[in-house]
Amino acid sequence: MIIDAHAHFVPQPLIDDLTSGRHRSPSVKVTTEGGGVRLAFAGNEAKRPIPAGMSTADVRRQWLASHGIERQVVGGWLDMFGYDLPADEAADWSRFLNAHMLRATKKLPFFVPLATVPMQSGRLAAQILEEALDAGFHGAMVGTQPKGASGVLDDPDLTPFWEAASARKATLFVHPTFGARDDRLKAYGLVSAVGRVTDTSTAIARLLFSGHLLRYPGVNLVISHGGAALAIMLGRLRQSFATAPADNADPVAGFRRLYVDSVVYDARTVRFIADMLGPDRVLMGTDLPFAIAEGEPVKLIEAAGFSAKKRAAILGETAAALFRVPVAATV
Repeated sequence: MIIDAHAHFVPQPLIDDLTSGRHRSPSVKVTTEGGGVRLAFAGNEAKRPIPAGMSTADVRRQWLASHGIERQVVGGWLDMFGYDLPADEAADWSRFLNAHMLRATKKLPFFVPLATVPMQSGRLAAQILEEALDAGFHGAMVGTQPKGASGVLDDPDLTPFWEAASARKATLFVHPTFGARDDRLKAYGLVSAVGRVTDTSTAIARLLFSGHLLRYPGVNLVISHGGAALAIMLGRLRQSFATAPADNADPVAGFRRLYVDSVVYDARTVRFIADMLGPDRVLMGTDLPFAIAEGEPVKLIEAAGFSAKKRAAILGETAAALFRVPVAATV
């Protein structure tokens, strides 16, 4: 089975509920500008318009079939996760997103849904994760900055979430948020090309040094965009640890427990990442439906020159195990 392990989906009925006013949340403002739907949370400025293609399931189905891909793991869209909502509203917002995602994907069996959880509260994130897994979700997608445009994943407040995820042996897909606080990134498209890589690298490096990957061994952590710069930084992380081993956990030990996707757009880079982590730790992905998505994901893996066994693991076997995907599927 060939599986795309990194994509996003927002059901059209969810968008309709928001724009029609059928669903209202006290701290969520919905605006429609030039045909685009934008959300603003807790009085902050509006997020980006929901991208075209985010809700077009039929087009997605045809694209997957044309590329020989049988299943696609889909999380929501990070701009909609509402991490900057007040905590008491965040749980209800996550439930609203999850109810629509689950309802839609039950009618679209080629999708493998990931839940949204309110990361601004470790207690509520744990509660919603438990509910989502019980309801049939295959894991959760979480952002790198749990307070919206700030926060860290090793925050002690998130301990209940990590404990629940480990106990349930949950697979968590970690994805960068859109924040671009560094003014140097606000030109040349550097938010996407560079900012997301530095955001993810920083967030996961903290988890490595904090020992989260060792403290919560039941968690399966999949890192987007090839694991950002972590593979190329591993020697530097190791050297830093050697200078202060009493203060940090061994980052190499944590790194060995990571999984990453293949969204790096370069066969040599895919090969390098697989050499650093092992090919059984790499999952093919696309990042659909964004314009920057990998257009030929299967060909990219084939071009990396893996053996048939390693190629099969990257193309779908590892993803099927992590996300508990049934073997029988039809696109």
